[in-house]
Amino acid sequence: MNAQPRAIFFDMDGTILDWQSGMEKRWAWACETHCDGSYAPADLLVAIRTRRDWFWEDPDRQQTGRLDLDEASREIVRRAFADLGLASVELAHRIANDYRASRAESITPYPGALETLAAVRERGIRTALLTNGGADAQRESVERHGLGAFFDCVLIEGEFGIGKPDERVFRHALSACEADPASTWMVGDSLEADIAPALALGMQQAVWVDVEGEGLPEDPPARPHRVVRLIRELLPDIEA
Repeated sequence: MNAQPRAIFFDMDGTILDWQSGMEKRWAWACETHCDGSYAPADLLVAIRTRRDWFWEDPDRQQTGRLDLDEASREIVRRAFADLGLASVELAHRIANDYRASRAESITPYPGALETLAAVRERGIRTALLTNGGADAQRESVERHGLGAFFDCVLIEGEFGIGKPDERVFRHALSACEADPASTWMVGDSLEADIAPALALGMQQAVWVDVEGEGLPEDPPARPHRVVRLIRELLPDIEA
């Protein structure tokens, strides 16, 4: 990598926090826990997966859904119920609400993530957390995992009013960290929301976090300078 940066910006979900590992298990738990005999939990789980894919594949639903994950989950289960011919909106909402509460408790940092953030701070590198999503849910995650202590600037879409990939998010963080793009890294798991704007701004390094090791798609929306599986892989460069 190039010279050590003045600032590093991090995404949160999928970069610092493992928000995906417990998802299927928590959905299955919610379906089984609230089963009243009107459906087979396995069938409902399949219907939820189908509706979940449908919901998140649409850019407009992504925009509104990430700002209110509770309502997004309720809509997904309502539609899954309708697909199975089930009419109880109250039961659908109970499943969705308990899923979301359980899911929030199951999210944990990736191995070495907090240690990496601590090392960045110890080196005197300025830091910003740039995360899309609703104000309450994302702020709860920040506080639950003590992330605020690692950052000079925390920008949450629901609080700031705009989210990534809008360049105003990155420019505000650059100002807050008293850094310029040429001396700043962006680290995140979204090629569209994290990597593309970092490249457009001419940031020193755009680091894509590919936790599953799937590699870049055939025609990626952006090509990062570097690909890592976990952010702890950055430690040798930070500590050099």
